[in-house]
Amino acid sequence: MTNFFDSLRGLGFRRGPERLFAGIAGSLAATFGVNVWLVRLLVLVSFLLPVLGVGAYLVVWILTPWQDGSIPLEQVLGGPSRP
Repeated sequence: MTNFFDSLRGLGFRRGPERLFAGIAGSLAATFGVNVWLVRLLVLVSFLLPVLGVGAYLVVWILTPWQDGSIPLEQVLGGPSRP
């Protein structure tokens, strides 16, 4: 399981510093070089899809590392809080 979390950290995808809720939109905006408000709008529109929008957001939220490298799912499973 450690290899899985290490591979997530290795992607370089982190919760964005410009966050309102969980930082997913900010991170996507920084990764793709797009305006953060546009990404936030697209995320909100995706919530109109019954399960896909909110479900995908929750999965990404639980698997996306914070700026310090800690991953929420890893912490819940009792793993190290920081790499």
